[in-house]
Amino acid sequence: MKKYVLSVLVEDHAGVLSRVSGLFSRRGFNIDSLTVCETYNPGQSRMTIVVQGDEYVLEQIKKQLSKLVEVISITHCHKESSTQREMALIKVKASGTDRAVIIETCDIFRAHIVDVAQNSVIVEATGSEEKISSLIRLLEPYGILELCKTGLTAMGRGEEVLK
Repeated sequence: MKKYVLSVLVEDHAGVLSRVSGLFSRRGFNIDSLTVCETYNPGQSRMTIVVQGDEYVLEQIKKQLSKLVEVISITHCHKESSTQREMALIKVKASGTDRAVIIETCDIFRAHIVDVAQNSVIVEATGSEEKISSLIRLLEPYGILELCKTGLTAMGRGEEVLK
């Protein structure tokens, strides 16, 4: 199964998120990740939806989404032609000599320590899914106390704009 990233421009009003997510559940499609934000244009929101499946599943999802009145446009964000990022907050046990190694590891990944406590730190990392996963794997031996990720967000490269 392949992972697909869809950027969906929708009208920004109450109930749209519910209708979009309901469409997925009614059709038996699972959403791996869903992020929603306002856009530069008033009255519009942008959804980044990550799903797994084959080409047939992708086409079915696009067809079903396009039937919703609130959906303005849908774009499949190919990895090669888009910028894709996610953000993670990772709370890690950090006491004694471990703290220095954790800070060095974060520097390598261009991650930031955003909170320091007596026996833990909170790391903020932004990047590709692979980068975030690699950082998490390296921090696991120190003890991850809590983890929170935003889910993927994507935007096409170049001059083309989602309208």
